[in-house]
Amino acid sequence: MQGKILIIEDVKELADLISLYLSREGFEISTVKSAEEGFALMEAWKPELIILDINLPGMDGFEFLRKIRPENSVPVLIVSARDSDEDLIRGLGGGADEFVTKPFSPKVLAARVRALFRRVRDYEEKERRRIFRFGPFVLDYDACILKKADTRIPLSNKEYGCLAYLTEHAGKTLNPETIYAGIWDNPYGDLTAVAVYIQRLRKKIEEDPANPHYIKTVFGLGYCFNPPEDQ
Repeated sequence: MQGKILIIEDVKELADLISLYLSREGFEISTVKSAEEGFALMEAWKPELIILDINLPGMDGFEFLRKIRPENSVPVLIVSARDSDEDLIRGLGGGADEFVTKPFSPKVLAARVRALFRRVRDYEEKERRRIFRFGPFVLDYDACILKKADTRIPLSNKEYGCLAYLTEHAGKTLNPETIYAGIWDNPYGDLTAVAVYIQRLRKKIEEDPANPHYIKTVFGLGYCFNPPEDQ
C-alpha cells in the first residue's frame, strides 16, 4: 500500500472517480462528504494525505484547512472549480500543498499525489538522517561523509571512525585505550595509532592544529571533542 488518502468531496460521482483511480494506483482511500466528517475520520484513521474540495456543505475547505494546520502537518491537495488567483493564494497561503482546478485528468491528479508523497517521504528521510554539526562542518553518520560548507573533506575509514567516535561522545574525555577499542573493535593493539589519527584529523578540521579548538588533549587522560555551544 502506497499511503492512506482521505478525500473530502461532497460530489459523490467525483469522489468515487478519484477513489477508484487512486485505489488502482495502490493507495488506501476513505471518502467523506463534509469537513465535519473529515475531522472525525482524521482522528481515528490518521490519513497521510488529504484531497480537499473547497465548496463543501457547512464548513468550507478554507475553514477546514485553517482549523487543522496549527496541530497537523498532513499534506493537503485542494481540488476546486474556483480558479481565481485569490482562491489559489488563499489556499496555498492557508497551508495547502497543491491546488488543482476542476475539471482535471485523473492521471494528472495521481501524478500530483505521488509527487506529494515522494516530497514528504524524502523530507522525513532527511530528518531521520543522523548528523553532527560543529562550526562550518557537518558530519553525516549515515553517509560517512564530512563536509565543510558544501565541500566534502576526504577522510580515510579510520579517520572517519575516529571523528565519529569522538563526536558521538562529545564533551567526554576518552583515553586512548577506549578510543582504540571503539574504532578498531579490539581492546589490544598499538595505541600510538590513536595519536596518529588525531593529528591527521586536526590537520583537516582545525584552523591551527597546534592549538586545536575541536579535538582537545586532556593531559594525562586522553582526548575530548569540544561540543558545539548549542549542545
